[in-house]
Amino acid sequence: MGEVLSQNEIDNLLAALSTGELDADQMQESEEKQVKIYDFNRPTKFSKEQLRTLEMIFEHYSRLIATNLPVYLRKNVQVTVASSETVTFSEFTNALANPVILGIINFAPLNGTILMDLATNLGYAILDRMLGGSGLPLEKSREFSEIELTIIQKILVMFTQLLRDPWKNVIEISPVMQRLETNPQFAQVIAPNDMIAIVTLNMKIGDVEGLMNICLPFITLEDIMDKLNTRFWFSTMQENHDENYEMYIESLIRKVDIPIRAVLGKSTISVSDFMNLQVGDYIRLDSKVDEDMNVFVGNIRKFTALPGAEKDSYAVRITSVIREEE
Repeated sequence: MGEVLSQNEIDNLLAALSTGELDADQMQESEEKQVKIYDFNRPTKFSKEQLRTLEMIFEHYSRLIATNLPVYLRKNVQVTVASSETVTFSEFTNALANPVILGIINFAPLNGTILMDLATNLGYAILDRMLGGSGLPLEKSREFSEIELTIIQKILVMFTQLLRDPWKNVIEISPVMQRLETNPQFAQVIAPNDMIAIVTLNMKIGDVEGLMNICLPFITLEDIMDKLNTRFWFSTMQENHDENYEMYIESLIRKVDIPIRAVLGKSTISVSDFMNLQVGDYIRLDSKVDEDMNVFVGNIRKFTALPGAEKDSYAVRITSVIREEE
């Protein structure tokens, strides 16, 4: 039952209409109910909050890829979350090109699989870089060879293993790369009308930029849909927070093996002299015996040192530390 106005309220309303303070047409428009169209062929199974939680998960995942992929490529990699949306599985597969780089991943312990679609230009750039090139894509797309598919599959397996950490605040997963497909027709893992969430990552490898789509079917995530909300996400993060987290990270870093090399000096000789070198020959360097040599940590000059010996091994004695500002 609608609200009943008093006589004073009615008089005030009529007075406002007569003076022009209120417009009857605007009042009528404001009272009309806003109707939202609902498509029963495309039921909304992912809420905006759940899509936002998926974006948060894959923002963490993006940082892991940007950290781990350069280890294989020796090239700068930037990864960001571009968007998230819900579509039907048929819409996703119809948009795929041929050939395609499509990894099918068993999302254990959940029932079902997810798909990882890597842009072909990124795949060609990764192959070119890992096979000794500068990391440039092909001008024209072509089928992948067996050797190239083996290399790409190794990269996708690494991508698959990186999924563990971002999802641990929701569920402990053990994803396994089942197979790699280059034809989208062989990737019909669910019904065409089933709803999926797609999280799109923008990946830049050097100067090559492309997209990677992660397809998350509703039937795969159905058992944990109630956990895909920001409240559960942040509460779990707080429970898992360790006061000694920084000390733990520092202890892990201290265990990392890093290459160190001491450079005695440099020299330039002709190819003919190099070919005629014999045992006992001397190569004159551009440094003196009593001069400090450079010590590199990785490819960074970090120390100067003097050559010497420790028991039966060659050794160097650090004479100075080179700071970043130097």
